[in-house]
Amino acid sequence: MNIPISNQPRVVIIGGGFGGLNLAKSLRNKPFQVVMLDKNNYHAFQPLLYQVATAGLEPDSIAYPLRKIFKNFKNLHFRMAEVKSVDTAANEVITDIGTLTYDHLVIATGSATNFFGNEQLAKYAMPMKSVPEALNIRSLILQNFEKALITDDIKEREAFMNIVIVGGGPTGVELAGALSELRHHVLPKDYPDLDVRRMSINLIEASPRLLSSMDPRSSEEALETLTERDVQVWTDVRVMSYDGQTMKASNGMEIQTYNLIWAAGVEGCVPQGWSESQLNRGKRLIVDLHSRVNGLKNVYAIGDVASMESVDLPRGHPMLAQVAIQQGKLLASNLLRLRSGKDVKAFAYKDLGSMATIGRNKAVVDMPAGHFKGFGAWVVWMIVHVMQLIGFRNKMLVILNWFYNYLIYARDIRLIIRKYQRP
Repeated sequence: MNIPISNQPRVVIIGGGFGGLNLAKSLRNKPFQVVMLDKNNYHAFQPLLYQVATAGLEPDSIAYPLRKIFKNFKNLHFRMAEVKSVDTAANEVITDIGTLTYDHLVIATGSATNFFGNEQLAKYAMPMKSVPEALNIRSLILQNFEKALITDDIKEREAFMNIVIVGGGPTGVELAGALSELRHHVLPKDYPDLDVRRMSINLIEASPRLLSSMDPRSSEEALETLTERDVQVWTDVRVMSYDGQTMKASNGMEIQTYNLIWAAGVEGCVPQGWSESQLNRGKRLIVDLHSRVNGLKNVYAIGDVASMESVDLPRGHPMLAQVAIQQGKLLASNLLRLRSGKDVKAFAYKDLGSMATIGRNKAVVDMPAGHFKGFGAWVVWMIVHVMQLIGFRNKMLVILNWFYNYLIYARDIRLIIRKYQRP
């Protein structure tokens, strides 16, 4: 890998997401040699992936080069590599570009789509956990509308236009709201030869309510708003199968669609090399309150891939950006404390609240101080997301795109850059 030899302890960080990025930034020019490994050369702002999928934003608006972030970090080395496995006995990380030793290892690889063992869904459903996957969804939807134009079969035409979103969490709700805006304000102008009124947007959730991790008032607002915007919402319903055209649900419902988007579950994205005692049922690494992986002294996990379990949190902390950010910052502080021979601090999550937008002028925000909704919540949602983006250019691009889209109901990035081909 051509990493220079150093007399400083080497901290290897796998993953440039929220956790790994904030850990690296907190160790900037500190007495460690920091090496970050990631299969991509950019940090992606995942909360806005759905806007890339629905032609609201270009991918470079929510992605930022890691090398530019680290350009003034004298003690950090970045390598674009895919980690294959970890050998904790030999203190080695095995990648597709070579093997690297470490003094401290931090797993910050985030999460992956969980299809709960359903191979058919894994084959045909569209996940949305990365920039390429969001672009695949954008291409698929636009390609299918082009196909709808040239078929004479009405049922086939509807199947090309119909969209099913599985999962009623924040991602599913935000995606449904964005697609509803496309259906009402953009697609009828793009495809005047199609009766877009025959298009259906279906949101399916297995639990009794949408946004089940949020305040029940947020769930009610999401359901009411989406229903008003012609989204068919199905709760207490599970998707049983999908063959690429027909979706079958637990209540006996069948929907003909070539567009099924999976936002129903996630699991830890871990490289090989762990024992059963170090992983929970969600493939997340079990860690203590100092983020150390179970049974190891110099290996840590933070963010979505880590499960910091307790009596109050039997499944660990929620898989949110703020958890990863706070864990990354504390771990950096603890590594410096260890370097100085001081006691380390236990992690205590500071809940800053959660939020979701339901489309134009509508959002819900749950804060420790209370709950609010509507236009004010929508403005807060926009401000918070813009502030969290990296880079002045990205912030300005997103603001300008949102302002332009808001004024004239435009989503001008309806481009099929590369055609998506089903497996």
